[in-house]
Amino acid sequence: MFKKTKVSTAVLAAVSGMAMLAALPAVAQTVDRVEVTGSRIKALSTETASPIVTLSAESIKVTGATTVEDFVNALPQVFAGYGAQVSNGSTGTATVDLRGLGPSRTLVLINGRRLPAGDPGYVPADLNSIPASLIKRVEVLTGGASAIYGSDAVSGVVNFIMNDRFEGVQIEANRSVFNHKQRGTVDDAGVARGIKPPGDVGADGGVTDISITMGSNFAGDKGNATVFFGYRKQDAVTQDARDFSNCSLGLSGANASGFACAGSSTSFPGRFYNTSTGDSYSLDPAGNVRAYSGNRDAYNFGPLNYFQRPDDRYTAAAYANYKISDLARVYSEFNFMDDHSVAQIAPSGLFFGNTYQLTGQNPLITPAMQAALGITAGSAAPVDVYIGRRNVEGGPRRDDVRHTMFRAVAGLKGDFGAFSYDVSAQVGKVIYQEQYFNDVSIVKAQRSLSVVANPAGGAPVCQSVLDGTDTTCVPYNIWVPNGVTPEAIGYLNTPGFKRGFTSQLVYTASGSVDLGAFGVKMPGTSSGASLAVGLESRQEKSQLYTDQEFTTGDLAGQGGPTIGVGGAVSVRDIFGELKIPLLEKLPGVESLSLTASYRNSDYSTNQKTNSYALGVDWAVFKGYKVRGSVQQAVRAPNIIDLFAAQQVGLFNLSTDPCSGAVPTASAAECARTGVTAAQYGKVLDSPAGQYNQLTGGNPNLAAEKSNSFTFGVVLQPMRDLSVTLDYFSFKVKDAISTAPPTVSLSQCLSTGNPAFCNLIRRSTGGGSLWTGDAYIQAGNANLAELTTSGMDLGIDYGMKLEGAGRLDFSLLGTLLDKYATEPLKGLGAYDCVGYFGNTCGTPNPKWRHTARVTWATPFDLSVTASWRHIGAVKDEGTSSNPQLNGATISPDGKFAAMNYLDLSASYNVTKNYSLRVGVRNLLDKDPPLAVTGAPFGNGNTYPVAYDSLGRQFSLNLTAKF
Repeated sequence: MFKKTKVSTAVLAAVSGMAMLAALPAVAQTVDRVEVTGSRIKALSTETASPIVTLSAESIKVTGATTVEDFVNALPQVFAGYGAQVSNGSTGTATVDLRGLGPSRTLVLINGRRLPAGDPGYVPADLNSIPASLIKRVEVLTGGASAIYGSDAVSGVVNFIMNDRFEGVQIEANRSVFNHKQRGTVDDAGVARGIKPPGDVGADGGVTDISITMGSNFAGDKGNATVFFGYRKQDAVTQDARDFSNCSLGLSGANASGFACAGSSTSFPGRFYNTSTGDSYSLDPAGNVRAYSGNRDAYNFGPLNYFQRPDDRYTAAAYANYKISDLARVYSEFNFMDDHSVAQIAPSGLFFGNTYQLTGQNPLITPAMQAALGITAGSAAPVDVYIGRRNVEGGPRRDDVRHTMFRAVAGLKGDFGAFSYDVSAQVGKVIYQEQYFNDVSIVKAQRSLSVVANPAGGAPVCQSVLDGTDTTCVPYNIWVPNGVTPEAIGYLNTPGFKRGFTSQLVYTASGSVDLGAFGVKMPGTSSGASLAVGLESRQEKSQLYTDQEFTTGDLAGQGGPTIGVGGAVSVRDIFGELKIPLLEKLPGVESLSLTASYRNSDYSTNQKTNSYALGVDWAVFKGYKVRGSVQQAVRAPNIIDLFAAQQVGLFNLSTDPCSGAVPTASAAECARTGVTAAQYGKVLDSPAGQYNQLTGGNPNLAAEKSNSFTFGVVLQPMRDLSVTLDYFSFKVKDAISTAPPTVSLSQCLSTGNPAFCNLIRRSTGGGSLWTGDAYIQAGNANLAELTTSGMDLGIDYGMKLEGAGRLDFSLLGTLLDKYATEPLKGLGAYDCVGYFGNTCGTPNPKWRHTARVTWATPFDLSVTASWRHIGAVKDEGTSSNPQLNGATISPDGKFAAMNYLDLSASYNVTKNYSLRVGVRNLLDKDPPLAVTGAPFGNGNTYPVAYDSLGRQFSLNLTAKF
């Protein structure tokens, strides 16, 4: 144990005092009653009418997971979101998505109190701010909980209970690496393009995590102070390190039955498109002009992309509490995180979405290229040309993102007789900085292509230098091999900057009373009714500032402008909760209780919402229980929902049905979307499968409402066996969403409904959906209805082994019965159970489970084997639903079931030292492959949903004193 010297006690007491001045609330600590996730009533039992999954610190460690997102995503109730293995489109944060209803509908708590918004551009809480080694347990309530915790708890809450009453000193050191054997999955496709397959990986993607926790009681054990410091470093892995991601895949062969190494027609040395004839050209190695061929010339953008982002993270925490008297205890919390990560993707360049004007006065354009592009030699008349030219000389694009989070809580709580109270204040803030490097300025690109002979003699010069528009301009000679100079790159490469913050201020006052002490109890029951009431005031602020490059959309590789957004929303809540034991000790009724909760919320946006819950907990007889709940939860629109600026961004689509020489849609159908007769058969398709959408906020949004129902049984037929089976059903009405551009396009094509056709704006020149002024409107509105239902199964069994220790078995699985979305009222729903794709997103298997067996030996050794199962899924393109049916993104039209085996072992070397080793994905299975798109598709797969980097070894050393 930690020796409590005068100096150590004084230091910890000082930390305690500072934390109390800086911080806020924690979990109640009483002898008889505890606080339970999903309730504000202190109870003798931790069981509730709503299903709760509890993960202990030990059960987290045996998973071998190195991040909070890893072990949370292993739960079958959780759907893949942002994580460390998302690069293209990454926010730099990690999120949790319960039931697949979206991270913004999952409330994340620390010690029962909400985290601040993770990012001024992306609201869901950032799991990176939670130090994994300080977690005492995690409680996941997978049912609506807005009546207890307020807005956003639509699909449930994830409550991280921290180790805030520590005694002693604990030092932990963790190290993990990936190991992978290449299997040549798509090597043939790469070799055909001259791409060399990578060799086997001995060790990469290393993660080092070091932490120290110190704590001590003081003042005669009336108080405790705990402090924590942690550092984590994660190494980068690029996609060229794995054979299945070394090239950007497309589909080939009859009926798209195989993979080909595809890529982008924003290529190198370039694709030059004659807007008059529709012909495309490129250059051979000698600089001769030849016809462009996608099979030969498409740019392989995969290798430079990060498969795992590098990350440096510092975390700290301080917790303190002090018992003033039997009636009052002060407490505080302080959390800090500084996280710095870099997302890297392929180089920027000149993209087809922009039209460049060239003239015959540019002496750098070779006569052959002038002729190919319809440029008259010597003429000053501008000619519109599309250019897709990868800025290889300028290096990959690097998105440098930093989040710094502060969270503080201070409060006073106590018990007197049958009464309890808790008064607290909470403040949180996230400071956000982003620097985007190696992008290309569209304005500068046009200037650097507008080149004329130098009237003073010498090398050709930019027209903007002569007329004084931009005297720093350097000609961009992309017309001959090795013509681009470092000076031209220095001129073109343009950084972008964003900064901002999110802040949170919460005041809460609540009280509870055991009415049974005053005789308020049902006849024949020993326990009385309990009541909790409270008030809460919460203010959320957010501000995102963007520089001129982002705001104007001048950065070529961003797909459109990024415009700052800011605002504030405040809410005042009144809430109450009542628990009534109805019957006890009767035949068929060991106990029967009813719970009811209600919350009224008044928002600064002139909206008022009501949320409520009713629950029944019926113990039929000892060991057999029935539970159920009915809830109405709400999600009020957040600052981004309300105030985001109108801007053009990108969405994924396999192909524009109206593009190509032989469009898949008829001339009449395409005319409904804005394609003229002259354009039909000549519309240029997006080489990257990305198209323009116009998005933005809506200050008139109403709150979402969710109706949920859970019903289940808890069976404990013997001491060491428990089985839980719970049915769940959620329906979210008036969900804040956008009309999916893919749906608007397909509906316009098939029905000609003006409600959809009026949302489509094709480019005025070539009629495309991805160049110039083209877009499909997709602004925020209360449009959608989301429905999901299924069953959760939990099994825990333990058995003693005579003279050989103990075996413990557990299984947690989810059967997904329905996962439907109706994008627009009256349109009809599509069900994504068992599907993946551009509309359904990451794979949504019908069945997922995690099973585990642990052998605790009698000689300080514990061994655990885990089986993670992800059910088979189909490509949504194979669905008969017209909203999903279409082109597939996988050659087989499906992913087979994936089964991962994990092993770990821990050994207590001495009383003070322990060692843990582990391996995840022991069999080194490759992930399933498809032509995936950002943000949740990277490296031709879904890296957060599947283990994408291979076998992972981990080592943990812990010293306790």
